[in-house]
Amino acid sequence: MRLECQIIIAFALDAVLGDPQWIPHPVRIIGAFAAGLEQPLRSLFRNAFVAGLVFWLVVCAAVGVVAAGLLFAAYKIHPLAGDILGIVLLYFGFAGRDLVDHGRRVYQALTTGNLAQARGRAGMLVGRDTANLDQKEIVRATVESIGENLVDGVTAPIFYAVLAGPVGLWLYKTVNTLDSMFGHKDERNLFFGRISARIDDAANYLPARLTALLVPVAALFMGGGMRNSFFALYRDGRKHASPNAGLSEAAFAGALGVQLGGMNYYEGQPEFLPTMGDARQSLTANHIRRALWLMAITALLFLVLLIAARMAVIGLIS
Repeated sequence: MRLECQIIIAFALDAVLGDPQWIPHPVRIIGAFAAGLEQPLRSLFRNAFVAGLVFWLVVCAAVGVVAAGLLFAAYKIHPLAGDILGIVLLYFGFAGRDLVDHGRRVYQALTTGNLAQARGRAGMLVGRDTANLDQKEIVRATVESIGENLVDGVTAPIFYAVLAGPVGLWLYKTVNTLDSMFGHKDERNLFFGRISARIDDAANYLPARLTALLVPVAALFMGGGMRNSFFALYRDGRKHASPNAGLSEAAFAGALGVQLGGMNYYEGQPEFLPTMGDARQSLTANHIRRALWLMAITALLFLVLLIAARMAVIGLIS
């Protein structure tokens, strides 16, 4: 079976099924392996940066070898077994339905007037403190998370799946997981996690920009907002401290006609993030629903574009 077909089937399975809760997700397994390896390597190397570099290489190599080994063994057994395993690996690498489900739960809690429940559900999506957020801030947090996680959870995995199959996708997921765990600027991880953070930035560079450019196109399918989305992307996309995170957020803000960013609290400490977009509309629960549709259409456009590009390149080569 061609890789393009595997990717399309896996994408469809994720859209329909999401992540089954009764199966340990590979990301959790990678996280547990990384957590267990951290302290031995910190102890082995006195220089935190060197320890972090070796740590990153070992974890990525282990994941790559396991993924490639499993696929090789499956194809040796039977081509159909290899195709099925490839689809399963790809399916577990996509997180679009999971993001939709989380966003929908926040939306449902808000529309039923259960603010406390909405805060708790928003807390499962974002890293900021949510215990004291009002409805508008809950919506802002949720829309920002949808815009940012569209890249990490959906479009970047599609990009690396198209580029290098299931192994490429899981190498990307490993890079992203290590950044989430260790790519922080606190005292403990400033040097140890630096390589994880930098490589994650590099890995997301192209997917983030392709995604951000497709958000205004997706807005056109929703009845408007394309021009405002492009303008917000151009004006505000590079305000964020991350070279990638602000791009899709800015495009989402413009497409939805809202302003994102502002004051957040993390473990009680205030942090002001640059504002993106213009407050043409006041944030309401309905913007979560629209953000989810915007995410879904953008992801589908991204999939079609990348699959078409891959088939065109293969056609030219052959």
